[in-house]
Parts: sequence; structure tokens; C-alpha cells
Amino acid sequence: MTERTDAERHATVLVIGAGQAGLSAGYHLRRRGFVSALAEPAGARTFVLLDAEAGAGGAWRHRWESLRMSTVNGIFDLPGFPQPAIDPEEPSRTAVPGYFAAFERATELPIRRPVAVTAVTRADADPAGDLLVDTDEGRWRTRTVINATGTWNNPVRPHYPGQETFLGRQLHTRDYVSAAELAGLRVAVVGGGISALQQLEEISRVATTFWYTRREPVFRDGDFRPEVEGRETIERVQADVAAGNVTGSVVSYTGLPWTAYARAAEARGALARRPMFTALEPRGVREADGTLTTVDAILWATGFKAALRHLDPLGLRNERGGIALRGTEVAGEPRVHLIGFGPSQSTVGANRAGRDAVRAIDRRLALANRPAAAG
Repeated sequence: MTERTDAERHATVLVIGAGQAGLSAGYHLRRRGFVSALAEPAGARTFVLLDAEAGAGGAWRHRWESLRMSTVNGIFDLPGFPQPAIDPEEPSRTAVPGYFAAFERATELPIRRPVAVTAVTRADADPAGDLLVDTDEGRWRTRTVINATGTWNNPVRPHYPGQETFLGRQLHTRDYVSAAELAGLRVAVVGGGISALQQLEEISRVATTFWYTRREPVFRDGDFRPEVEGRETIERVQADVAAGNVTGSVVSYTGLPWTAYARAAEARGALARRPMFTALEPRGVREADGTLTTVDAILWATGFKAALRHLDPLGLRNERGGIALRGTEVAGEPRVHLIGFGPSQSTVGANRAGRDAVRAIDRRLALANRPAAAG
């Protein structure tokens, strides 16, 4: 390893993000004998988690106000830490962060927050050399980065002709708080995912809604069987990331479930899907058939993509915009692992990815430190 400067701090493994995936990685690093880099013990294998949030909970801190635990798609236990009994009517934006905070206290993980990572670069041309992690509080030097930044900070915001002329309100799922702020309005809800459906259902209780998607939504009958269909979905996503393809949303692989809120929206006539409009005008949207529908607000429930801009200096993307993985390891750059990404976006997948990344890193570091054979 290259000598560090006084301006740098050092960690053998640096985890970016402290949501479900990052906390899982931290737990497994500690189990394998890594110690806190914040104490800077000489000669030890160290780790640190850098989290941009002001407190525990990751993106759950920002979920919309009316999203209750009863309608969340399920939160898998953090490793070695069963969830307490949770009131199904408690907002997810308080229940999940509370659970994460309790886990952090119990495990005493070395987390620094709020720290925003701005760029990850190679220290030199040595493929086994260090990585430099620049943040808003200084630079870290590390052997390995585990990226667990999720998607919340990279919302997808489509652009349509005339968008800047629209006089009404435009907001993304990321900005949505509750249906009350849209009460009495004519609202276009754009998107075909689970969040779009949840928000459409509750907005349709207090407003006139129009639902737009690029493709006809596919609803699935019957209960989701995670032991069968969950495994099949993960295998399909794994095949995509192994091939370096850009992955879609979870719903693009599984279809939309007929939940209680979906049935409620259907009963109110809110699931009368329209094809995407072609343009925005000051007072509304120009439909595919050329007619004008007046609307007061547009909710872009158009999802998120992996928040990886800080990794751009490493040139990990292929010509299709995808990042090929072997397990959690970036193909061609074994010093970088992506977790909570692709097949590990679910909470159970994030837990497993944290464990698998740490196992692979431990093995790689052991090989790197093995004495060369004599002769």
C-alpha cells in the first residue's frame, strides 16, 4: 500500500451507505475480526461506514407520511437482530429508522454521519493498489470499497416537450408527503410501479386522478410465493447483472400484486390506465390521441436508479450503461463491491449481499497477504 499523507484517513474496508445493505456489511466485517477505523489501531484490519444521512434509517427516513407498516412490502430482519413487534399503523418513516438505530446501538458499528462521498478514484495504476475516497469532510484511503448507496438520491425524472411551460405543480415520489397536499385537484400520476400504485390509490380518495404508464401494467393473481418466485426473480436479475445489462425495477420482473390498496383503487375507477401523454402544456397534458386533459399537478412516480455517480471516475460502466458483476464484485475491478444493487435490492437480498461481499473481501485480503512460495 502507498504511504498515506497526514490529510488522509485509512480503512482497510470502507462502506459507503448505512441502510440495510451497509449495516449488514458492517455486521459481517465485525464478525470476521475487522475493527473500527475511527480508533485507528496500528496494523489491524479496519473498517468504517460513511453515511450521508443525519441519522439511522437510510431512505426510510424520507418515505411519505402516510406509508404505514401494514402496506410496506416487508422488511427482513437485520442480521442477528430480530425486529420487535411493530404497530402496523405506525409510519414506516419512524418505525424502520427506529429499528435500524437500535441495531446500530447494539452492534456499535463505526459509522460517521452525515458524510457525503463525492468521488472514488484509484490512487495509482497498480491494480492491487489503494482507492481514494473523497468526501465533504476529507479523504480516506482504502483497500476495498463496499458501495451500499441504494437509489433514493437518484430519482428518475423523465422529460417531455413543453414540461417547462406547465403552470401547475410537478413533484416526484421523492417529494411526496401525503394526499392532503393534492386534495381537490386534478392530478396526473405517472408510473407503473408499486409506489405509483400506492400513491395513486390514496390520492384518488381526495382528488380526481389520471393514471399514465408507458406500458400496460401486468397484474398478477394469487399470493407472491417468495420461496419459488422470489428465487426465480433473483436468478433473472443476477443473469442480467452478470451480463452487464441495465436492470429494471422489481415490478418489471415480478408484475404488480393485487393488494388491498390495488383493489380499492380499482373499485374507485382509479386504475383506468392511459397511454403516456406526448407533451405538457401550460394547463395540462396532450394525450396520445391529440386531446388536451387539464390537470393541476403531475406526480412523477417514475422510480429511481442506483446512486453511483461518485463511482464514475472508476469507469465501471460498459457501453450499454450497465455494470457487470461477479457475485457482488465488479467484474474487472475487484476492489469494488456493489450491494443493495441489482438482485440484492430487497431487504433479504441486501442482507445476503453484505455477507457475501465481506466473505469475498476477506478471502481476497488473505490471498494478498499470503507469503510468496519459496523458490
